[in-house]
Amino acid sequence: MRVLGVDPGLTRCGLGVVEGQPGRPLTALGYGVARTPADADIATRLLDLDGQITAWIARYEPELVAVERVFSQHNVRTVMGTAQAAAIALTAAARAGLPVALHTPSEVKAAVTGNGRAEKAQVGAMVTRLLRLAAPPTPADAADALALGICAVWRGSALRRLEAVSAP
Repeated sequence: MRVLGVDPGLTRCGLGVVEGQPGRPLTALGYGVARTPADADIATRLLDLDGQITAWIARYEPELVAVERVFSQHNVRTVMGTAQAAAIALTAAARAGLPVALHTPSEVKAAVTGNGRAEKAQVGAMVTRLLRLAAPPTPADAADALALGICAVWRGSALRRLEAVSAP
């Protein structure tokens, strides 16, 4: 099972591809961030983000896209940008005919660290350990994207979504 994890953000959108099956060691195939310039207009930034996510889908050919579910924050401007970036990830997945799994931040943290309130450093350390990486992925957005992929595989999101898509 190959999953593209997306930690949505307008300036930095974390992307990470994880491959494996529940109960077996997982492998990171790639990770990084899609960046857009903060001084560009919103339409241009969203189009740029769409192009970058679409390129990752074409390059890694995931079977599922796991996106962090947007949650309410005090800063409305931040949550709006995050929600717009998440919508772009959902659209890119739909355009490619891929199923999508949405996971909350606490669900991802609990899956990876055992603690739904884990700090970013703990998530990064566990992602490094679980994927047998030489160093923690940077920036943290990339580690979060890999954590989303891990969560989707381990929670069976990927298998359930694929079964639903392939059911008669």
